[in-house]
Amino acid sequence: MKVCVHGLWHLGTVTAACLAVEGIETVGLDDNATAVADLQQGDPPLFEPGLEALVRAGLGAGRLSFTTDTVAAVSHADVVWVAFDTPVDADDRADVDFVKSRVAALFPHLKPGAVVLVSAQMPVGSVGDLERRFAAQRPGAPMHFACSPENLRLGNAIDVFTNPGRIVVGVRSEAARAVLEPMLGRFCDHLIWMSVESAEMAKHALNAFLATCITFTNELATLCERVGADAAQVEQALRSEPRVGPNAYVKAGSAFGGGTLARDVRFLSQLAERVQRPVGLIDSIIPSNLAHRQWPMRALQSSLGGLEGHTVGVLGLAYKPGTDAIRRSAAVDLCGWLTAAGARVRAHDPQVSRLPEGLVPGVEVCSTLDAVLDGAEAVVVATEWPEFKALSAQQLRARMARPLVVDPNQFVQATLAGRTDVEYLTIGKPA
Repeated sequence: MKVCVHGLWHLGTVTAACLAVEGIETVGLDDNATAVADLQQGDPPLFEPGLEALVRAGLGAGRLSFTTDTVAAVSHADVVWVAFDTPVDADDRADVDFVKSRVAALFPHLKPGAVVLVSAQMPVGSVGDLERRFAAQRPGAPMHFACSPENLRLGNAIDVFTNPGRIVVGVRSEAARAVLEPMLGRFCDHLIWMSVESAEMAKHALNAFLATCITFTNELATLCERVGADAAQVEQALRSEPRVGPNAYVKAGSAFGGGTLARDVRFLSQLAERVQRPVGLIDSIIPSNLAHRQWPMRALQSSLGGLEGHTVGVLGLAYKPGTDAIRRSAAVDLCGWLTAAGARVRAHDPQVSRLPEGLVPGVEVCSTLDAVLDGAEAVVVATEWPEFKALSAQQLRARMARPLVVDPNQFVQATLAGRTDVEYLTIGKPA
């Protein structure tokens, strides 16, 4: 079997590397010549634990290659796996045409009988639209289109890809299933087969459900803060209820980041508008989440009596631990809000040594944690890097002008909460 993975950023690079290591002859295709050249040297476009080693292993074994040559990549491929990370704007509206146009450019070169497997995050109906475009260009040519929604997570992507628990696959025919089953079966024996549209909708449903759970729990937690309740204890009560369950996605913390979850919430809102069906609950998710992103700012302003002239440390800049991606990072947004409010901001991240020029002017990116703490009047745990677990009350008292810790996700709660010599603020607990 030969596979072409189309689109080489996070999703595509992880997909290509994992397929190759599993013994499948794989070529990665992208029109970004710089990214392809770097990958040919074994350098992925972003940091993901284990990814560089996996790419280099595939290259070394001769089962993985990268190219910008469309004809060479797809003309002999049994499966063309569409793995673009669908771009979104500042309001989480996806540029779906970006993906569709690149897939359509492959149509003249696809091998008859191949399967185009779409994992890029696009609205329900997108695969059907691609099918119609292909039929118009190559009427009567045998071709199969399928959908397997991506389920990767930055910082843990390789394990999620190779040990997924289950894989959802939408197909039109047994012929498509016959091609895909041996490939996907190498990673998981629980393949859930359904229609293409159901698979597309399943991705929207999962992300919107997770977004709803996060938003609900965070709204509840802010009320707990005001009435003296402990959100963690309320969450415990919820999980003990059989109709909710012990694995319920209810834990107060930061707002969810833009991109993956927000993109599917937008897709459902847009779908509802198109079919003229009101979805008040879904429409309320994004505004509530955006409001909750301001929680660290509100906590700092309340404790410091304003931010003008105060020195605030920000621990973490990456979107999440295990990556160096900063796009849509809540930590970077926080730095921007703080500087705009007149605070002096210092930040440290184990994988981000500097911010792009002009992104957040005035932020000092420090090479060490201690440099952030020195003289700071507050510090915010913004990205949950394991290194930050080592923060101690003694270290904070010795270096900070005021040992005030704002920890939205209770990441350092075990060592700092409840102490009388450190001010500790977290979501869902009374100040």
